[in-house]
Amino acid sequence: MADAVELTILMPCLNEAETLAVCIGKAQGFLTRTGIAGEVLIADNGSTDGSQAIAEAHGARVIAVEERGYGAALAAGIASARGHYVIMGDADDSYDFSRLDAFVAELRDGADLVMGNRFAGGIAPGAMPWHHRYIGNPVLSFVGRLLFRTDVRDFHCGLRGFSRAAVQGLKLRTMGMEFASEMVVKATLAQLDIREVPTTLAKDGRSRPPHLRSFRDGWRHLRFLLLFSPRWLFLYPGAALLCIGLVVGGILLPGPARLGTITLDIHTFLVAALCVIVGLQSIAFAIIGRRFASRYGFIPRSGNYDRLLESLTLERILLVAVVLMVVGLAALVWGLSEWAARDYGPLNPSRTMRPVILATTSLVCGFQLMMSGFMSSMINIPIYERRLADMAAPDDHLQRRRSTDRT
Repeated sequence: MADAVELTILMPCLNEAETLAVCIGKAQGFLTRTGIAGEVLIADNGSTDGSQAIAEAHGARVIAVEERGYGAALAAGIASARGHYVIMGDADDSYDFSRLDAFVAELRDGADLVMGNRFAGGIAPGAMPWHHRYIGNPVLSFVGRLLFRTDVRDFHCGLRGFSRAAVQGLKLRTMGMEFASEMVVKATLAQLDIREVPTTLAKDGRSRPPHLRSFRDGWRHLRFLLLFSPRWLFLYPGAALLCIGLVVGGILLPGPARLGTITLDIHTFLVAALCVIVGLQSIAFAIIGRRFASRYGFIPRSGNYDRLLESLTLERILLVAVVLMVVGLAALVWGLSEWAARDYGPLNPSRTMRPVILATTSLVCGFQLMMSGFMSSMINIPIYERRLADMAAPDDHLQRRRSTDRT
């Protein structure tokens, strides 16, 4: 019975005929040695080298996963697993499935996700390319820790165990190699109990090149980390640019300013204006991105942040946009008055360009805010539709009742 299975050892598989039997044998040996009620599950992703027959011949359960991708295979495997706990790992004989005791111990102790740490357990010579070991994995793991405030030291270890129910509750969506990052990120955001145990990494036993593509998959991991953190991708850079632009622009608005032997004038004022425009748009992207991600389940909801977003109604945003546009028009009038004071003749660029730059900056920022406000409010349309449906329900009931009365 499914309820009697404590542990599923899950291996995604795509043409792993050379090493699959060894991995299954180690996993089954672990279950036998420890007396754990478990199963070995192979999520086959379209192998053409007979991997399915090898797995079945060695007593593993095989499911076919039509949609290609590392994440697709794992997601299907997790959905089909019978165990209360799942330990996943690659079927290339780089991970030792006969030594999973630490993972099971942490899971039984209440951990929701147990990550292997290859840097703490040991990496055999030739098991990991130098650019993965010293650049790719450390950098991406550092970015993950920085963006999501997690203590995981090895973000991309393929050997990990978890509570099946807890991970299914995360609603993982990615289908490629970034599935591994998504699991850690969403588990962190959901405040699950995440722990790490040392694990070893051996040189895989395949004669063919690995499925992993260093730069392509590394970029996909980095892209995923950035997209799941609107604060670091949009909000913090945007706020920094906006503050710099406002401070520098405020200093230079009356006229040139000297900084030691350097004179800052109209060109610096123009750069400050561009910083304000880009910074404001970046902050708007952060708000839109966060609202979309939290509303559709990509990022867990945050009470404080959601209250802030809900307070940013379309009407309030439009009010600020109108104020900025009025300031822009007033600055244009200021610029025209400067021109008129010189009988519409030649102008001093250092003096007259300031109101023009201020005007165009205010008008552009106002227009950006207006468009961003409408875009952000569009995300709430499903809520409005549900409310309209609820409001229309009594009328529908009356219409059905009248139809019945007529008959």
